[in-house]
Amino acid sequence: MVSLRVFGAMFRKHTHSSLRNFGCMRYYSCETNHDPKLRFVQFLRDNEERHRLGVVSENGSYLTEIPSGSGFPNDMITFIKQNYCISELGEKIKHFKKEEMNESITLLPPVTSPEKIICIGLNYQDHCEEQNKEPPKQPMFFSKFNNTLVGPRGNVIAHKITTKMDWEIELAVIIGEKCKDVSREKALDYVFGYSVAQDISARDWQRSRNGGQFLIAKSMDTFLPIGPSIVHKSLIKNPHDLEMVCKINGIEKQRSNTDNMIYKIDDMISRLSESMTLQPGDVLLTGTPKGVGMYRNPPEYLRVGDVIESEIQCLGKMVNKVVTP
Repeated sequence: MVSLRVFGAMFRKHTHSSLRNFGCMRYYSCETNHDPKLRFVQFLRDNEERHRLGVVSENGSYLTEIPSGSGFPNDMITFIKQNYCISELGEKIKHFKKEEMNESITLLPPVTSPEKIICIGLNYQDHCEEQNKEPPKQPMFFSKFNNTLVGPRGNVIAHKITTKMDWEIELAVIIGEKCKDVSREKALDYVFGYSVAQDISARDWQRSRNGGQFLIAKSMDTFLPIGPSIVHKSLIKNPHDLEMVCKINGIEKQRSNTDNMIYKIDDMISRLSESMTLQPGDVLLTGTPKGVGMYRNPPEYLRVGDVIESEIQCLGKMVNKVVTP
């Protein structure tokens, strides 16, 4: 697993009505102080291999570890499966030690072993238009593997077998409860939280190699930076109204809003649950807007040394560098 440096029993589930709704108050700022609140991370400390859980402040400057010795698990998926009452959990966290972020802490992907990573293609109207394609009449689902996962400041490998690596900023949805055959009306009840993702894609493999090798194109090692945290759904007033920006080497390439999705999150979850059981910790990528490299004139692709910045309102920012194998 690629590491990164960052800068700067328990309560059981009550009803969904017990969840606090903090909402989003302003662009890129959803909280009024630096207290860590339900922005969940996995991390390592120097010279350790054991994963730890914690919560971070909105600006990422402060970390509160959730100690496994107090009855909590030390991995995110097991934590999600416990279905803790979020309002009581928030009160409990206030009593844990808060510390400043420092170079001895390595943030990991907020989930590292999801059962499923499910993606959707052509889910933004403007992304369809830049390809001169009609919006799909049915959602186009595909998958990535766990080997793609890398943290919010982890490196993206420029594999020797591709010369056309592309960027795609996406909103990631983390499933919170096992669900099968759920209605659209109830689908968002099964969400745990949201994160920022980069669906790195090898366009030469996706489009032309042996008729199109979608799986290889999407599932090369490190091709899914995700993070910096999972923001609990109680902090997000409307997941379909979040600004999103992707920059390469400081130059803006993508800017959109999640309200431009063709198939909304509740629709995706409901449709997927008709054919498969979604499990806690499963990751659902919701599509990318216009501005990817392949459809620029001339086309642009990632190169060694490039820096990818991915930011979504209320969810935070990732910075990933492209490196040699």
